[in-house]
Amino acid sequence: MGYGSGDVVKQVSCELAPGRVTALVGPNGSGKSTLLRGMARLQRLSGGAVLIGDSEDVAALPSRELARRLTVLAQSRPTPQGITVRDAVEFGRHPHRGRWRNRDTDGPAAVQRAMELTGVAPLADDTVDALSGGQLQRVWLASCLAQDTAVLMLDEPTNHLDLRYQVELLDLLRELADDHGVTVGVVLHDLNHAAQVADVVAVLSAGELVACGAPADVLTEQLLTDVYGIGITVTADPVRGCLDVRPRPRRASVRHGLHAEPALATA
Repeated sequence: MGYGSGDVVKQVSCELAPGRVTALVGPNGSGKSTLLRGMARLQRLSGGAVLIGDSEDVAALPSRELARRLTVLAQSRPTPQGITVRDAVEFGRHPHRGRWRNRDTDGPAAVQRAMELTGVAPLADDTVDALSGGQLQRVWLASCLAQDTAVLMLDEPTNHLDLRYQVELLDLLRELADDHGVTVGVVLHDLNHAAQVADVVAVLSAGELVACGAPADVLTEQLLTDVYGIGITVTADPVRGCLDVRPRPRRASVRHGLHAEPALATA
């Protein structure tokens, strides 16, 4: 699986399970996004297959049927001009509509719920081209949620989001998995986010899957140091109840004592 004549991802076997959040992590160029796109049929496979549900081949499903079962929040999407936030979120209902767009009886409620979950309901009548990057990211997430599928895939969804909405997005992924049984696959750069939200972490390096399992088993100092090529410290965070992953400085810092200058005085 890759681009042009070369394979970016080689012989990877990975399972995303219902009610479970699986995080794909690894350095830039390791194949995380390519793997996610391949599973979502956005990237052509050079070999192997992607199965969904009761061993159905994703490649054989009609586009509308696949869109009723799987949705993807890509890294970037074009920003349409002159449409409202509500219009953009309603795009997610396209696989559920009849030919004349009047048979989606569940659509209005699904759209409203998705906007409320992502915090964009107050922006419903604003035009999307007037939004900030973080607001637009939440609108596209709302569109994915309005699609109401059993499988949700997200490629670096915390990009452009401030701290509050990063936390709320991770909490939402857990809610979707825990309370609604949604299958969640998410590409993350922040290893602490992966440790916080994921049931399973898959670590990729140079297009190969080097580890896959529970965060405590996979996010080890030795493995991460080898994969990222920088010293990494992993400790248990008693407050959050998960791992705390921190890179070590490449050069030891030298601390110098600072002496306050005497105050200026005037005679």
